[in-house]
Amino acid sequence: MSTEWGEKSTADLMSRYVSKEMGYGVPKEGWRICLAHEFKEKRKPFQAKDVSLSNVWEHIGLGIRYLKWWYKKTQVEKKAPFIDMFGAQPLRQIYGAPLGGIGGGTITRGWRGEFCRWQLNPGMYHYKTVTANQFTVCLRRGGQTVYQQVLSVERPPTLQGWNWGYCGEYAFYHALYPRAWTVYHLPGQNVTLTCRQISPVIPHDYQDSSLPVAVFVWDIENKNDYDLDVSIMFTMVNGSGHKDDKSGGHWNEPFHLEKEGEAVSGVLLHHCTTVNPYTLCIAAREQPDREVSHQTAFSPKGTCSSLWSDLITDGRLDSPTGSCPPTPRGEKVAAALAVGCSVSAQSCNTLEFCLAWDMPKITFGSREREHIRRYTRYFGTKGDASPSLSHYALTHYKQWEKSIEEWQRPILRDSSLPSWYKSALFNELYFVADGGSVWTELPEDADVSGSVRSEEGGLPAQPAVIKEYGRFAYLEGQEYRMYNTYDVHFYASFALIMLWPKLALSLQYDIAGSVVQQDPTERLHLMSGRYSPVKAKNVVPHDIGDPDDEPWQRVNAYLIHDTADWKDLNLKFVLQVYRDFHLTQDSQYLQDMWPICQAVMESEIKFDLDGDGLIENSGYADQTYDGWTVTGPSAYCGGLWLASLCVMCKMARLVDNEEKYQYYRDLLDRGSAAFDQLLWNDKYYNYDSSGRDLSNSVMSDQCAGHWFLRASGLGEGDYQAFPKEKIQSALKSVFDLNVMSFAGGQMGAVNGMRPEGVPDRSSVQSDEVWIGVVYGLAATMIHEGMRDEGLRTAEGCYRTVWERLGMAFQTPEAYCEKGIYRSLAYMRPLSVWAMQLALNTSQKDQTTSAQTGDIGSI
Repeated sequence: MSTEWGEKSTADLMSRYVSKEMGYGVPKEGWRICLAHEFKEKRKPFQAKDVSLSNVWEHIGLGIRYLKWWYKKTQVEKKAPFIDMFGAQPLRQIYGAPLGGIGGGTITRGWRGEFCRWQLNPGMYHYKTVTANQFTVCLRRGGQTVYQQVLSVERPPTLQGWNWGYCGEYAFYHALYPRAWTVYHLPGQNVTLTCRQISPVIPHDYQDSSLPVAVFVWDIENKNDYDLDVSIMFTMVNGSGHKDDKSGGHWNEPFHLEKEGEAVSGVLLHHCTTVNPYTLCIAAREQPDREVSHQTAFSPKGTCSSLWSDLITDGRLDSPTGSCPPTPRGEKVAAALAVGCSVSAQSCNTLEFCLAWDMPKITFGSREREHIRRYTRYFGTKGDASPSLSHYALTHYKQWEKSIEEWQRPILRDSSLPSWYKSALFNELYFVADGGSVWTELPEDADVSGSVRSEEGGLPAQPAVIKEYGRFAYLEGQEYRMYNTYDVHFYASFALIMLWPKLALSLQYDIAGSVVQQDPTERLHLMSGRYSPVKAKNVVPHDIGDPDDEPWQRVNAYLIHDTADWKDLNLKFVLQVYRDFHLTQDSQYLQDMWPICQAVMESEIKFDLDGDGLIENSGYADQTYDGWTVTGPSAYCGGLWLASLCVMCKMARLVDNEEKYQYYRDLLDRGSAAFDQLLWNDKYYNYDSSGRDLSNSVMSDQCAGHWFLRASGLGEGDYQAFPKEKIQSALKSVFDLNVMSFAGGQMGAVNGMRPEGVPDRSSVQSDEVWIGVVYGLAATMIHEGMRDEGLRTAEGCYRTVWERLGMAFQTPEAYCEKGIYRSLAYMRPLSVWAMQLALNTSQKDQTTSAQTGDIGSI
C-alpha cells in the first residue's frame, strides 16, 4: 500500500485539530483522532434483508427455522438470542479503549470522553452513554474562578446548569492499549490538560491483570506567567445507564482509607440489584499539596446547577459526611469527587483519580451456580473491596506503566515496523478484556475431566494450571454471544498463548475435558433442519455456552450446525495443543493432551471415505463460511488435516511412541499425495475437489494448516506437509487476486476470489473480508519470507476498520467492499499477534543464519 495513502488516512483523523499543543508525554505511536472528527462513511450491519436472492432460495429453510427459534427466544422465554439477525447493533463511531483488567467486567470510555459501553454482568452488554459521567475543569486565579468547563463536546438536553459544548477542535484522543491519552487545550486560557487512562493489562501478570480498576492521571500544563489553582471534578452515576439504575435501593457513601503510609478517599456507589450487585468507586490519593473533596449524592437530572455552583465558588465540593438514603424506585443518584492543586507559572502539576468496581460473585443467566472472580483471591469476596482496590491502583499504577512500557518498547522502537502495525498490534488487544471476558476461580467441587480420568485416557479432575490460574472464557463477539467459540479461538489464541500462556493452557484443559463428554439429547439444528445429539463423544465442542445460560455446564450452545458439521474443530484442537507446547515447553501439558489428541484424530479418520489418507467434507463442514458448500476434500479442511497429522507425528516422537509415529506418518504421506493430486492446479489449491463450476475459487485461508505448522516451528524437513514452492505460489496467487484485485488492494483479502479476478459471490460470506483471517494470512506470508506482501495485506484491514469506517475498539468479524459489516467487536482479530510471532520467528531465523554464516567463515 502506498505510503502516501497511509499518511493521508492517518492525517484525515486529525485534520480538524487547530491547536499546536501535543500534550504531556503522549507517545508517537498509536491511534490518534481529533475530537471534532466526523467519519464520512456510515455503514449498516448485515441483516436478513442483505442476503442475495440466489442465497435466499438456498437458505429459505434456515430462515424459517431461525425465525421460529428467534420468536420463541425473545417473545416466549423473554431472553436475548445469542445471535440476533433482527437486532444487530447499529454502528456508533464513538468507542475508545475499555477500562479495567481482564475478566472482571469492563466499562468503555469513548474517544470523545463519554462512558458509553458497559459489561459488568459477565458477557452481557448494554450500550448506553451516561450523560452525567464526566470530567470538569475549574481554573482559579487570585481566589476567583476564571474558567469552568465540562470536558465534553456534547450539548445534552439534561444538566443544563453545566457548561457544555467544549470545542472538539482543540482536543485529540490517542490510544495505545492498555493506555489512552486525551489532550485538551483550553481556548484562551493558555492551559493544556492531558488525561492519561491506565488499565492493568500486563503480559504474564496473573494478579494485577485481573483487577477491575482504571486510573486517570491528569497532567496540567500552565503556560501563563501567573500561578493558577486547578481543580478536576469527576462525576459518576450509581449504575450503568441500565433500567435497573431506577430500581430503587441504591445508595452512596464517602470513604477514607489509610494504610502503608498512603491515604485515599472518595465515594462508594452501592448498586444493590438482586442479581450480581456491585459497588462503583471514585477515589483520589490524598497528598499534602492536593485538596480532595466530594459530593456524596446529587440527582443527575434537571439543571443540576447546585453542584456546578458548589465547584465554581471555591474550586472544591462541600464534602458532607455520612451516607445518602437509598434511592426511591424511579430515581437515580450520582456522586462527585474533586481534586485541586496549585500550578505555578510556566510549570506542570498532576492530579490522579481511580475508578474501581467490585462484583466479586457472579451468576450467569440461568442463575444455577455462583462463580467467584479471579481478583477476589487478592481482595476478598465480601463485596467491600472497592476502597482497597482503589488504594492499590493509585499506589501501584506507576509500576504498571513501567511494565507496560518495558513490554511495548522493543516493538515501538523497531523502525522497520510501520506505525499502523504498532497501533493494530496493541489496540486490537482490547478484546482480551472487553470480549465479555470472565476469569474465575475453579470451584472446589469442579471436575473438568468430563469424568474420564487420566488412567482412562482422560484428564486430572483439577489440572494444576486451572487450580493455580483459574478458568478463563471470552466471547466469540459482543454480538455473537458464545464463550470460547473454538473455531474462532484458533485464530485469536495467539494473543493469549504469547501474553498470558497460563490462561491459554487453562482454556485448553477446559476444552479437552469437554471432548470426552457426550450429551445424547436430540436438538434441532437450524442450518440443516436435522435433529442430532447435542454433543458427540470425542468431538470438540463449538463453544462452552451462552452467558445468558450457564457456561461450562452445558457445552456447544451453537444451533446453526450440528457437531458432525464441525470437522475442523478437532483438527484445530490438535494444532493448538502442539503450538502451545512449542511456545511453553510444558511437558506435563503435552502428556495430558496426547490421549485426547489421539481420540479426536480417530473420530476424524472415519471421514477418510476412500482410504487415501485425506478426509472428505460434506455439507457445511468447511470453516464457517455459511452456505459455501463443500464436496469432497477441500483446501481448508484438508490442509488442517495434513497439518494435524504432521504434529501428531511430532508429538508421537516426543512421547516415545514409535508405533503411533508410523501410523500417522503413513496417513500423512498418503494424504499429502492425494491432496496434491486432487486440489493443486499449478498455481494454488482449489477451494474443493468437486469439479463444480466454482470449485477452483481462490480461498484466502487455503494455507491455514501450513501457517500453524510454521507457528509451531514445523513445516520443513521431516515435519513438512506441503511443498514450500507450492505454498509460496498459493500465497502469491492469494496476494495477486484476493488482495490486489479486490477494492484496489486497499481493503485486505476477500475470502473467495474467482481466478478471473472477481469476488466469489456464491455464498453469504464468500465475498466478505474477515479481518482476523487476513491477519493470519499476513502472518503466513511473513513466515514464508513475503514480509512486504504480508504487511500490505494486513494494512488494508487496519486502515479500513480504524481510519475509514470508525470501528475503533469494535473491530468486526467482517465487512464487504461496500455498504455493510457483520458482527461488531469480534474475537478473531486478536490473530494480529500471529503476525508478531511470525516477525519474531523470522528475525530469530535471520540471526541464526547470520551466526551460522559467521562460524562458516572463520
